[in-house]
Amino acid sequence: MRKSMDRTGRGVVCALASLALSAALSSAVAAPAARESARIPFTERYHATQHGGIARAANSSVTCKTAARRTATPCAAVQQGSAGANGHHRMAYIDIDSDARTANSSSATLRIPAGSRVSYARLYWGGSLRGSGQKAARDNGRVLLAEPGGRYREVRADTMTGHRPHSATEGFQASAEVTELVQSSGGGAYTVAQINMATGHSTAGVWGGWTLVAAYENKKQPLRRIALWDGFQSLGADRRELSVRLPGLRIPANSHGRAGVVAYDGDRGHGNDTLTVRAARHRAHTVRDAANPANDVMNSTVTDFGRATMRWPAYRNTLGFDSDVFDITPALRSGGDRLTFRFTTRNPGYLLGALFVQTDTRR
Repeated sequence: MRKSMDRTGRGVVCALASLALSAALSSAVAAPAARESARIPFTERYHATQHGGIARAANSSVTCKTAARRTATPCAAVQQGSAGANGHHRMAYIDIDSDARTANSSSATLRIPAGSRVSYARLYWGGSLRGSGQKAARDNGRVLLAEPGGRYREVRADTMTGHRPHSATEGFQASAEVTELVQSSGGGAYTVAQINMATGHSTAGVWGGWTLVAAYENKKQPLRRIALWDGFQSLGADRRELSVRLPGLRIPANSHGRAGVVAYDGDRGHGNDTLTVRAARHRAHTVRDAANPANDVMNSTVTDFGRATMRWPAYRNTLGFDSDVFDITPALRSGGDRLTFRFTTRNPGYLLGALFVQTDTRR
């Protein structure tokens, strides 16, 4: 089912969709079929020390349609940012393109400074397979990606796919390297379609979304350490906290930095989720901003430093999808040789998929 989108940016997206669908799918960004695991430890995917930074584009792929219980906040209010959980609503695909062959599609802008060269790019996508019905898992490792002004390409997961077949939502995350595509296309509006996920209602909730992460070189920017970590870890009743340690850093005092987090199935308003950052043995800094309270940091948002990002549609409550970039400068005041990110939760918890970080550094 097509969902209406915000009026702002409608023309941009329609133009993109028209270009993207003017021809058949181009050659796939292909890889062998990826194996699956219910739990994947967090490990470093990529790192670099270079003048430049890290950018990302992200959006959700499902949203509410109607309330599934009398006490639920109305769908329109939830989309505008009111508290509400995916388990309280019947969910439907977001579909902004005009192609009958795609069931879901959404778009977001990747901002890369002029004069930059992309050194690495990776696409993450995930969703839940249990809603009003059961979705088969065979297409978890496949999506469609359209670059700015381009057409859809098939992208296939090139690494192990996280998939929890016996969980309440049967959630998964897959990813693929797309460096060559982003190098040639640069910044602009990217569209991701055909994420394998359920619709309808389940008490555990239906969710889905995608994140494109790109590291870039730019001689005009400071020397920085860039790191991308990923995995597939469930936090909740069985595991209340998870620490991810980034060693081997050379962070000077009074440095600046940022960190991005990709997570799934976090509910707004439960007040159960926290994130702290600690440099070496210094005091931990609690991550928070205008859109992400200190005690509800996994609250279904896609933001940069607490501000909305450019995406279509731009629902303020994504109902189970988080892709946020945070300022971690306060944690870096004394410098250090390592960073520790500590995620905590109580019920109902969430799934953690990726962590990307940039900090000032020295040779």
